[in-house]
Amino acid sequence: MKYRPLGKSGLQVSAVGFGTWGIGGNSGGAVAYGPTDDAESKKALRRALERGVTFYDTSDLYGYGHSEELLGEAFSGERSKVVIATKVGMIEGGKKQDFSRGHMLKSVEASLKRLRTDYIDLYLLHNPPSDILEGPESPLRVMEELKAKGTIRAFGVSLRSPEDGLIVAQKHAVACVQANFNLADQRASESGLFDRCAEKGIGIVVRTPLVGGFLTGRYAPTTSFGEFDQRKRWSPAQIERWNQSKEFFAEVMAKHPEDSQTQFALRFCLSYPQVSTVIPGMLTSAHVDENTEAGDRSPLDPADVAKVYDKYKSVEFFVKG
Repeated sequence: MKYRPLGKSGLQVSAVGFGTWGIGGNSGGAVAYGPTDDAESKKALRRALERGVTFYDTSDLYGYGHSEELLGEAFSGERSKVVIATKVGMIEGGKKQDFSRGHMLKSVEASLKRLRTDYIDLYLLHNPPSDILEGPESPLRVMEELKAKGTIRAFGVSLRSPEDGLIVAQKHAVACVQANFNLADQRASESGLFDRCAEKGIGIVVRTPLVGGFLTGRYAPTTSFGEFDQRKRWSPAQIERWNQSKEFFAEVMAKHPEDSQTQFALRFCLSYPQVSTVIPGMLTSAHVDENTEAGDRSPLDPADVAKVYDKYKSVEFFVKG
């Protein structure tokens, strides 16, 4: 596994991290990727550490805290070996947000308890509107207080959009932003967000590198998703378009027969030096083994990255309607 700095935060993270939305499962009626098995989830977490994964991304929203509980159980006694990021602000299943001081202070204590730790490495505001970051009531002020107390080591923002990210990077002294980026959604790069963050020394955590699994090639437009699987909200036409990525990028992928479709998608994200880590969701040890192999390999050649972008620009990946 290769390791990269998380901007100027002083934190080093594995190039491939572990996204834990999925292992939060459907605890309390939460929506993620369907039912999970806690024993299998903890096995996957332990396997990830064995494979060199040090960065684990979670939220108090995921399984309504259950993914945090699993991390606490899996890494009890080995806290110093991992870098844990968690988030605050989403409530009622993500339907509402609360970035008030009172809520944040209560939430951080609850997260610490579930994680079985006395500090959080990276604390993120969970998709806040950029305008609430201004003024004396800004939740970033609470983050600064928590950092001064040693409760958190660094803080940042999980973004709603690249446009919000440009505002955050320009105006606020954050250690990190988290943004969508993948073969089928390259807005974070083409918007200038990657370069802006590099200029400011802000780390970038790439989420959705596999678009919820659709870039793995394992799903079809006819795949049925359950009531508590967030992929149920996407139309068959949208799923089909994402599944066609193998055809769209076939010419470049053919130059890398050592890669599965999953590994190629992850290597593409890691070909951008501004990216600190990618956080694919992983539910099993088999997922861990496949994904972490991408972190062992070198980035794609710049010419291949350029070819991928050219193809991306020739296709409309977001289907309307």
